[in-house]
Amino acid sequence: MLTKQRYDLILKLLEEQKSVTLTELKELLHTSESTVRRDIVALDKAGKLMKVFGGAVVLEQPVITYEPTVEQKRDVKVVEKRRIAAYAASLVGQEEFIYLDAGTTTGCLIAHLEGGGVSVVTNAVAHARQLAALGVRVYLVGGELKGTTEAVIGSQAVEMLQNYHFTKGFFGTNGITQKTGFTTPDANEAQVKKAAMRQCRECFVLADASKFDRVSSVTFAGFGTAKIITEELRDGYQECENILCVSDDAMSAEQ
Repeated sequence: MLTKQRYDLILKLLEEQKSVTLTELKELLHTSESTVRRDIVALDKAGKLMKVFGGAVVLEQPVITYEPTVEQKRDVKVVEKRRIAAYAASLVGQEEFIYLDAGTTTGCLIAHLEGGGVSVVTNAVAHARQLAALGVRVYLVGGELKGTTEAVIGSQAVEMLQNYHFTKGFFGTNGITQKTGFTTPDANEAQVKKAAMRQCRECFVLADASKFDRVSSVTFAGFGTAKIITEELRDGYQECENILCVSDDAMSAEQ
């Protein structure tokens, strides 16, 4: 049995039972105790489980409740964000009607949307201002303005979004796992994201690799409900068909 196959079986059993012993794994994998020990050590170092005496237990992920401000996020992972955003913009065709979620990564997409008859609805005041300056037709969702993320939230925003029908939507996220889906620390922002996603023919989540295996307080969509655009495939996600990984070639083309 290949090493990756053993790893997958160990993690699957852990997901089901929350803990496993060396004896259980020896019988399941039909291999030696020394091989099982090496596998557990490797998965522990990779942050996939917690090694304990005589076996392993599931690694409980901390729930992140803190939301950085726009200013704090603006200069983080800049190259990665631009690469992701440039690829996302290439998916937008002529005369499309798209939704652009608040966020610094989605904001990088704006520079690539000039012309082409594209119309944009957004819940970000800063996004609306930049789009208007470029001559792009833009509609700003109404509601309560959240100061830290500069996103418009609340029931008014949700109600307004229910009247639109988007060809595509581009969203930000604070965390991604296959189990918890796409998460954000704020329940009000989650409701706006949910409402917008329901109105999109296609949904894309723009996320650099650091967002994977992170969990925030509120799930706004299941893992398989949107395509993910990222710059690097993380371990454990290579087989996911909904992930679009931007290659180095695409980065070279952008520059």
